Amino acid sequence: MARKIQAIRGMNDILPGQTSIWQYLEAKVADVVNSYGYDQIRFPIVETTDLFKRGVGETTDIVEKEMYTFDDRNGDSLTLRPEGTASCVRAADQAGLLFNQVQRLWYVGPMFRYERPQKGRYRQFHQIGVETFGMSSPDIDAELIILSARLWQALGLLEHVELELNTIGTAAAREAYKAALVAYLTQFKDELDEDSQRRLGTNPLRILDSKDARTQEILNDAPDLADHIDDESRQEFERLKEILTSNGIAFTVNSRLVRGLDYYGKTVFEWVTTHLGAQATVCAGGRYDGLVEQLGGKATPAVGFAMGIERLVLLLETLELIPSEAKSQTDIFIVSMGDAAELATFTLAERLRDADKGWRILRHCGGGNFKKQMKKADASGAKFTLIIGDAEIEESICQIKDMSTGEQKNCVIDAVADYLSTKEQN
Repeated sequence: MARKIQAIRGMNDILPGQTSIWQYLEAKVADVVNSYGYDQIRFPIVETTDLFKRGVGETTDIVEKEMYTFDDRNGDSLTLRPEGTASCVRAADQAGLLFNQVQRLWYVGPMFRYERPQKGRYRQFHQIGVETFGMSSPDIDAELIILSARLWQALGLLEHVELELNTIGTAAAREAYKAALVAYLTQFKDELDEDSQRRLGTNPLRILDSKDARTQEILNDAPDLADHIDDESRQEFERLKEILTSNGIAFTVNSRLVRGLDYYGKTVFEWVTTHLGAQATVCAGGRYDGLVEQLGGKATPAVGFAMGIERLVLLLETLELIPSEAKSQTDIFIVSMGDAAELATFTLAERLRDADKGWRILRHCGGGNFKKQMKKADASGAKFTLIIGDAEIEESICQIKDMSTGEQKNCVIDAVADYLSTKEQN
């Protein structure tokens, strides 16, 4: 017997039963972003490797250790996208959507990173991203955060997540702080965790969010990023906090929040939860005013965020916040007895779909006696079973069985849709 082929480790199938939850989540996101006037953009999952090296940063963990990169037949280096922002910038700039324009965009799709798979973290994962361009004042930063809070409200998650904010200043301010931080940490280099020792010479700001206990102990006496922030960034951060407070958005200022990608500057933020263990972040983002120019475009202010679908679905399941309408349910199951009746069920099923009530309708296929068909109707979880036999055809009726009560009645075929609509409203 041939060996069964399995899915690649960390790249998971999304099976029936789960897909309806994903569709529910994605529909909620679409409703919220549409209400704020955002347009969807779609771009390829494969990009030139240089896009991520220049955009995300060559010294980030993503570029150094996690990208799926390969040479195509022409010898060009290509990469499965590890995140969406750089691709969004590339696509929008290539299409001439950015210079001297305002854009509010969002996207959804798979991303790829080679890392150790664990609960809430996979090698193929799916993100929803929201990106804005052409607006430099902190009111757009606030709008994005308020938008995300509205999404949590729609999903029933608002009381289960907390907002953390920080400002990491301009590039010049960060360089000054990096120098002070490196000078301090160099004294304790041998006591830092392995990742932090490596980052000391490449990406020292990432040391601030190290999970190592000894490293965090050393950081307690490190120079404070807040002391190096430029006046412009400080003023914009104060305005952001003022807008959020006036809109009832609670937050905590986390002075060690820096985000892991080189393109961020000024405002950064994360929505975190205590319900998922180590994978605490469910949404993260910030301002990246320099990225468009860094990738070859004209200087364009920008801010955005991304959230992982797998992690949000896991959070909804953990908190038992999946509503019944998000679960795959059959509304109507149709069974028949005899060849003529089987033909009639096709017509009936299409009539019901023409009624455009959003019903999920299953018509029994594959033969079988009446008893077996009714067992399948019961197993489907349908609210109603419609039954047609030779006697029903002669009278142009069908039998309707309410599967919750067992009540059964005859109904004229032409009136079935109206009858079921009335039953649903009651």
